[in-house]
Amino acid sequence: MGAQLRIYRRRIKSVQATKKITKAMELIASSRIVKAQQRVEAALPYTRALTMAISAAATSTRGNIPFLCDDEKVPRKRASILVITSDRGLAGGYSSSVIKEGEQLTKLLDNRGLKVVPYLVGRKAIGFYRFRGRTVAQSWSGFSDTPTYENAKEISAALLASYLTPNTEGGSDEIHVVYMHFVSMVTQIPTVIQILPIKVVAQTAEEAAASGSGPFPLYSFEPSASEVLDMLIPKYVENLVFTSLLLAAASEHAARRRAMSAATDNAEELIKTLSRQANQARQSEITQEISEIVGGADALSASA
Repeated sequence: MGAQLRIYRRRIKSVQATKKITKAMELIASSRIVKAQQRVEAALPYTRALTMAISAAATSTRGNIPFLCDDEKVPRKRASILVITSDRGLAGGYSSSVIKEGEQLTKLLDNRGLKVVPYLVGRKAIGFYRFRGRTVAQSWSGFSDTPTYENAKEISAALLASYLTPNTEGGSDEIHVVYMHFVSMVTQIPTVIQILPIKVVAQTAEEAAASGSGPFPLYSFEPSASEVLDMLIPKYVENLVFTSLLLAAASEHAARRRAMSAATDNAEELIKTLSRQANQARQSEITQEISEIVGGADALSASA
């Protein structure tokens, strides 16, 4: 029984060490969530203003603009998807949920007859596609938890170059982004957005009043709305990619905090279980020693 007791004590020390690590990772993730939320909130006003300006330019544009949705366009053949996952693990089902959403989008585009061209962010998505031997147009890693605007510019430049290339030459007709949308500390939703081509939806005055957006402002464009739109669209794509990266980073930290909190709780329960088993082993050892002592005493008294 002495050997069994030593095994229990060794396992308790190991679990206690693991608990310290998971608790530290939980605290680090909690502090990073706050910073990630602040970055998202700081980017939202610019996103709203840019979206309003593009909507105004799009509704005032006459002619064929490649960035706008055109139902009479040449039949679409290829679609690019940007899948944003994490570089590190220990975040529960964060990356697997995003990859699953990307797989569902891929099947949907395949059913429409489009060839899917993947662009990947994060080592988890890169490993998933590499393990299955799939061809990837381009990939980025090393910044999933702290993305910068320069990272978004690099990614959006690759997506825009693919979109502006004719599909007969290997270009894409649609651009989609798959990421984890941060709603709250406990809620993150796998989300798919189409960033190109832009769908212009007319809104009546009654719909604007119902949505609370108020009357649409009047804009005067110089030199023309189409030229302004050509300059705004790249910034719009960069901003959408950057916002998606920020929301994904906040979701990653929230998922990691939740996973590490659960791991810490499980470690505490395991320590309690192992402690009870160690106490039982110790009590059994003591009982056996007492029985041996009593048995020896009885043998001595009988021989005397």
